[in-house]
This record gives sequence, structure tokens and C-alpha cells, in this order.
Amino acid sequence: SPVKINQISLDESGEHMGVCSEDGKVQVFGLYSAEEFHETFDCPIKIVAVHPQFVRSHFKQFVTGGKKLLLYERGWMNRWKPSVLHEGEGNIRNVKWRGHLIAWANNMGVKILDMISKQRITNVPREDISLRPDMYPCSLCWKDNLTLIIGWGNSVKICSVKERHASEMRDLPNRYVEIVFQFDTEFYISGLAPICDQLVILSYVKEISEKTEVECCARPRLDIVQPLPESCEEISSDALTVRGFQENECRDYHLEYSEGESLFYIISPRDVVVAKERDQDDHIDWLLEKKKYEEALMAAEISQKTIKKHKILDIGLAYVNHLVEKGEYDLAARKCQKILGKNTELWEFEVYKFKEIGQLKAISPYLPRRDPVLKPLIYEMVLHEFLESDYEGFATLIKEWPGDLYNNTIIVQAVVDHLKKDPQNRTLLRTLAELYTYDQRYGRALEIYLTLRHKDVFQLIHKHNLFSSIRDKIVLLMDFDSEKAVDMLLDNEDKISIDRVVEELENRPELQHVYLHKLFKRDHHKGQRYHEKQISLYAEYDRPNLLPFLRDSTHCPLEKALEICQQRNFVEETVYLLSRMGNSRSALKMIMEELQDVDKAIEFAKEQDDGELWEDLISYSIDKPPFITGLLNNIGTHVDPILLIHRIKEGMEIPNLRDSLVKILQDYNLQILLREGCKKILVADSLSLLKKMHRTQMKGVLVDEENICESCLSPILPSDASKSFNVVVFHCRHMFHKECLPVSNTVSPVQFCNICSAKHRGPGSAILEMKK
Repeated sequence: SPVKINQISLDESGEHMGVCSEDGKVQVFGLYSAEEFHETFDCPIKIVAVHPQFVRSHFKQFVTGGKKLLLYERGWMNRWKPSVLHEGEGNIRNVKWRGHLIAWANNMGVKILDMISKQRITNVPREDISLRPDMYPCSLCWKDNLTLIIGWGNSVKICSVKERHASEMRDLPNRYVEIVFQFDTEFYISGLAPICDQLVILSYVKEISEKTEVECCARPRLDIVQPLPESCEEISSDALTVRGFQENECRDYHLEYSEGESLFYIISPRDVVVAKERDQDDHIDWLLEKKKYEEALMAAEISQKTIKKHKILDIGLAYVNHLVEKGEYDLAARKCQKILGKNTELWEFEVYKFKEIGQLKAISPYLPRRDPVLKPLIYEMVLHEFLESDYEGFATLIKEWPGDLYNNTIIVQAVVDHLKKDPQNRTLLRTLAELYTYDQRYGRALEIYLTLRHKDVFQLIHKHNLFSSIRDKIVLLMDFDSEKAVDMLLDNEDKISIDRVVEELENRPELQHVYLHKLFKRDHHKGQRYHEKQISLYAEYDRPNLLPFLRDSTHCPLEKALEICQQRNFVEETVYLLSRMGNSRSALKMIMEELQDVDKAIEFAKEQDDGELWEDLISYSIDKPPFITGLLNNIGTHVDPILLIHRIKEGMEIPNLRDSLVKILQDYNLQILLREGCKKILVADSLSLLKKMHRTQMKGVLVDEENICESCLSPILPSDASKSFNVVVFHCRHMFHKECLPVSNTVSPVQFCNICSAKHRGPGSAILEMKK
């Protein structure tokens, strides 16, 4: 028919369709049955909507929209009965039916009708009344049975139908509508559709032409937005190219959607564009097209179970090639680790590719070293590349790479060849030593380390037990690091004897001293045969430790030590040796004459605790006022100060004499107080112990059949209890028959325990005599 069809409506099952046209005809018929209804009106019908459950017999309903909103219901005898749902507010321009709710839009706003109660539950007024409703029609769509989305002009409202609480009913409908989201868009809305919790919006766009500076129609936009309470977040936006978009108006575009298939239909006067939700493969295609390889790789990894067209490896290889083309060799090599994984063939292919472009150095840090392991040739090729141009990089690789990755012999020979050109190159020598170590040629490695004075020499010796190889290299080790060398030698005396070390160091006495000193610190007796030698070594190289050595050593010859100290005028050491050899007077005299140190002399006299020394000290000091002051201040607790005071000449001026005398008196008072205090403590303790002993001895002693006489060893109690007997029990708990005790020769009646007297433990203090 040449008549314009205004709208088509299908029920949810897709078995019935309603059609309205410009000539005023409305038809509802079954697509798979002979069921049909048709009606002709005297005006064009713009809107028709069939009941979503029209297929069921008790839901044979549909509505039409023109100047009135009419509901048609099939009743008795299959007759269709119309009823007016709404009129008087201009043309009905859009109707959407979902469940038991009908939403429609007219010139004044949007209404919702509850078909169960036949009550209108809301009216959402049109906001921008400046826009003509016929040119900028309202777009409606139901997201679910209780959520209506309204788009009008550039405003979007999302309305939720809710049940009213029974206490609020009164004369109000049992449902009400709440606007949960509301926001404005940049352009005019031609259609709406839900997609998950987001919205698809078809927008009519106007823009200012750069040439004519006149407003004109632009391509329509299809946007996906995330609704927020008072705004929205744009997720994606696409401009659609349709024929004749320059002449189209907002009302010429429509958006319909198939809910089950996620298909969206953009309808314009000359085109129908079908849009579908993009899958991850489409997204990856777009990213690859835009050369966003890293994002494509990430997207493929995240969705590897759902993508069908692409493989992660292919995307990764394309990414590596793209980076190489851009000259980002280091990044490309780093990505190989993740992309190539354990695929040895691809690894080897990429290595050769990097070799062709002269970038083996870039990929070397990322080559696999364990699981997988590439062919030895690959690693050797990289090492040769570094050996030709970068000794430090070569040394780093040798240190980091396990030695089983490449042929060690080939690399050693290559290093030797390079050393012929530059024999003093320390980097190559150090690297060669490491190669020898891996090849278990420890002797050669040790020679190189010692030549280089390398810190790893001690670790190498310990790790591989190379002590037999260093017997003639002790001086070199000591010159390199005497501290570590001595510790190592002392820790391994069983492998290199003390005698051997001392012999090797004979021509280097300063090193010999370092070794023997640390040996002495560890054990005063191990190196006793060298103590005489050590006296000279300490005197020459380490005088501060000479006196401690003389004090701690029991093996050094004192005469020899005294001779050396006197030759070198070592006063403190000589004083110590003289006192140790029993010549305290000479030692004291040296302190007084050589050191002129009265405090040290007094200290020495205190240590010796010899009255004659004190007498010598007083005699020497009696004509020296400063010495007298020192003696007065320190002599009080060792010598009677009166002896000194009586010998001071009359008229001699002594510095601080008054203070010294006061101190002597204070010291004397302190001694008296200490003695009195000690006496009180002693008396109190004695009395306490006496009382305790008395209480103990006053206690009774159990005597029974098990006790025996300590003299005759027979039972202490007679078998016949009727006979009289005498028993003596001492406080030491020893028991005797009275007749078994020996008769005392003294007049004193006190008897003593024979056993305790024999053991010098004293008497029992008293006896307890039992008679019967």
C-alpha cells in the first residue's frame, strides 16, 4: 500500500502485530493465526501499542494514540470495546506498554497508567516548553517492569514506580513514581534504549559550519552513558553516517532495540543502521588498527577465554615487531620475556632478528637462563658481541649467567686472545678468573685474584680449600688485607701451621707482629715459643700493647724483656718488670725519679702493700711539698698519717695542707663509723643466731626402736621395756647407752659426742639424758 505506516507494535512473543497508518486505519492481527481486528478513524493514527501478553486470551488489549488515548478490549462474542483512557491535552505522540503499566507522552508531559487499578499514577511535565513537541518528540522506553526512561529535548529522567505504604493511601493511587536520576545531555534526544545499567542515546546534532558560520545539521550520534544522580559519564560516542543527514530533523530519527539479542536499530528516512554490542575481538581489532598494541595485548590477556579471532602470542609478536620498527629496542626486548615465554624456537628467532639489526646487547639482559635454556650458540654469540665492544658488559654477563649456558672453553680462549692485545686489562683478568673458577682451575684463578688484589680471593680459598696453594703466597695475602688474611690463617691452623706462617713472614717483621699479636689474643699459650721474639716486635711496632702483653704472658723471659725496655727507656714497662721480678724498691724509685708521678707511686705502693715501700716513699717525698700533699691525701687508709706528719720539717710550706689534714680527719671519722656499724651488725647477727640455736636445741628428739647406739651399734631401746635403762642423746642427734660412753677425765660434768669430737665438729653443746 502506498499509504505511510506510522508505527508497528509487536507483543513480547512476536506472534501478534499492531499497525497504524496515515489514512486513519488501525489493524491488529496474528502472524501465525487468522485472528484480526481493524478499525478506521477520521484522522491519522500515529501510535499503536498491543498488550505485551496479547497472545493470552484474557489480555486481548491494545491502545491507539491520536487526539485521544483509546484502549480496545475484546469482550463478549469477540467484540472489541473501546474506552477513553485520556484526552484533552493535545496529540498522543508516544506510547510504551510494559507489564501492567502504560506510559504515554502528549504535549503537556508524560503520564503512567496502572492497568490493574485503572488509575493514573503520575504526570511528569514537559520541562522545555520552548521546543515544539512535534519537532522534538518525547522518547520513552521501559528498562524493566518498574523503571521508565524519559528523554525529551536534551533532558533525561529515569523514573522508578514504587508501591505506596498502606498508611499513606487515603484517596491516592497505591503506586507512585520517583525520579531517581535526572541529567541533561549536550544534544537533542531522538531515541533511548537500556543496555545493562547504562543507556544508549541517539542524539540529533546541530553545529556551526566553519565556511558559512550558519547552524546546520550534523551526523547523528550514538552515545553510551552511565547515569549518575545529577549527571552522566560518557562511556563511548560514535557519529553515524546516514544518507541525507543534512536535511533531517530530530523527529526523523528513531531508536528501537531487540532486548534478547542486544541489537539496536537506528532508523532514519533513508537508512536503517543496525548496531550491536561489541565483543572483545572487535575491541582488539580496533586497538590493533590504531596501533595500540600494548592495550590490545592487555585486553587479550584479560579476555583470553572469550576471544575467538585473536591469539595472545600473535598480538605479542606484532607488538614486538612494532617496537623494533619504532627503534624502541630495549622495550621490545623486555616484552619478549612475557610474550615468548618458554618457546625456545621463537626466542632463537627473535635473537637472530636482533642480531641482524645490531641490537644483541638490548636483548641480552632478558634471555632465559632456566626453563627454557636456549642453544649454547645463542649465548656465545651474545658474549662475543660484548667482548668485541664492551668489556664491562661482558664481565657482568659472565657473573650473572650460569656457566653451563655456553661452552666455557671457547669463551676462555676468546678472553685469552683479547688479553694478548691488552694484558693489563683488569676487567678481562677478573672475568678470566671467574671463568677459571667455574672450570675448576682454581690455581690459575687464585693467581689472577692475587695479582689483582681482588676481594674474592679469600672467598675462593675458603670455598675450594686452596690452602695448599697459598703456602708460598702468605706475604701477598697479608699485603692485600692483613686482617682477613690473619683471620683465615688462624682459623685454619690445621692446614697451614703457625711455624710455617712465621717462617714465611720472617723478612716482614711488621706482618709477623700482626699475625703473632692476633694469635696471642686468641690463645696466650699457642705461640709461646715466639713470646721472646714478640717482645722486640711489640717494642718496635706496637708499644701500646707491650705492657698488656707482658702482663698476660707467662712464657716471656723477664730478663730479656727488662733489657729491651731499659734500652728503649720504656719506664712503665720497666717498672712493671722490676716489680714482677721482686725489685719493688727499684720500681718505686724509677716512678719517683723518672716519672715524677706521686699518684702513680702511691698506687704502686698500695698494690704491693709493703711497709718498707711506704717508708721509702715517705723518705723520698719528705723534702718535696707537692709529694707530701699527695701522700696526705691518699695515705690515710694504708699508713698511720702521724708517721708522715711527725717527719715534716717545721716551717716547710705545703700546698693545701689544711685541706689535706681535714681529709685525713674525715677519713679517720669514716673508718670509726664503719667499724662501729660493722660491730653493731655483727652483734645483732650473733644474737639472732644464738637465739635460733637455742630454739633448735630446746626441741625434743624422737627415740624409737629404729635408733641404735653409736658405740655398740645395738638398738638404743632394750627389748624388755620393764627394765630400767639410761640413754644419752646429744644435740647432734647421735645416741649412746650411758654405759657405752667413755668416762671423762675432766672435773667438768659436761659430756661430748665422741663422733663429732673426732670430726672436729665440736660438742653437741648439751646432752639430753633419758632415764627409766
